[in-house]
Amino acid sequence: MIHTAAQQVLEALPTVADGPSFNFIHIDAGFEYFQKHGTALPEKSLDILTNECNGALFGAVSSPSHKVAGYSSPIVALRKHLDLYANVRPVKSVLFDQNPDQKLVDILIIRENTECLYIKQERQFVDEATGLKVAWADRKISEYASKRCGKMAFEMALGRDKLRQNVPLEQRIWKSRPKVTIVHKSNVLSITDGLWRESVRSVKENDHKYDGVDVDEQIVDSMVYRLFREPQAFDVVVAPNLYGDIISDGAAALVGSLGVVPGANVGDNFVIGEPVHGSAPDIAGQNKANPIAAIRSAGLLLEHMGYPKQALNIYNAVDSVMRKGNILTPDLGGSSTTQQVTNAILKAL
Repeated sequence: MIHTAAQQVLEALPTVADGPSFNFIHIDAGFEYFQKHGTALPEKSLDILTNECNGALFGAVSSPSHKVAGYSSPIVALRKHLDLYANVRPVKSVLFDQNPDQKLVDILIIRENTECLYIKQERQFVDEATGLKVAWADRKISEYASKRCGKMAFEMALGRDKLRQNVPLEQRIWKSRPKVTIVHKSNVLSITDGLWRESVRSVKENDHKYDGVDVDEQIVDSMVYRLFREPQAFDVVVAPNLYGDIISDGAAALVGSLGVVPGANVGDNFVIGEPVHGSAPDIAGQNKANPIAAIRSAGLLLEHMGYPKQALNIYNAVDSVMRKGNILTPDLGGSSTTQQVTNAILKAL
């Protein structure tokens, strides 16, 4: 349903926002497909994405929390196959005039998307000494992947600063110079996180283009603490895969719900919009899932495809609906349906 909501908004763009027109191709993937066909991501889906599509929207799909022989996450496979090396997740407050004391957030979390523990190289054996099971997981951090993710962080910090120059200072949430915060745990993982930290830092050190961008660092556990105590201290945050996954999900609590936080898997040649939240099987088919994250993810897709004006129109329409507060899904304290919220956003557009 939420995927349908995002499609409805994109289909409305040519009429209401002088936007591009789209032809949609629905592609199979996910655990339900795996149960029927034995694969979570068929080759046909990959072929269509690679050869027929300019971008994609990934709907929320369920994955089992326990090991299932032969199953592997389709979104992880898509990131690798299409080289979508950065997961981009903006977390931003909607400004409410009636609540001047609200804790304001305007953070962009960039998560390296191809390495860390998510390379899924795991094994299990029985320890001869104890007779008990032991499980191992390999973790990969490379200078190449770290540097290109770091470069995207610095580029986006500059881009966000450029956009802010068009907004009066008193209306901005982040009012300082652009800043990139590098998240790591190199005090313990000195080799892997040490390489991550050094590689991202070297992007600024070797290019004067980024002289106007400040840099700081946060140990990952301290990052979580400060994220909730003083989220206004962060602009762009860049992290290895696992840390970025956890931080961005947690940051959603700062703006009300996972149901409002968008995401995009970004590479040099392709983009997949993907909401941060999961599939919420407990409310499947009830028409009460929040469509906002999926709709905002469609906006991110547009941004990275070269349509920033139309993306901004979508963001503004969503913000106006949230600001009014009378048409919201249950996760935000409302009683409206998925379609009612979608209709309100289309009307605002």
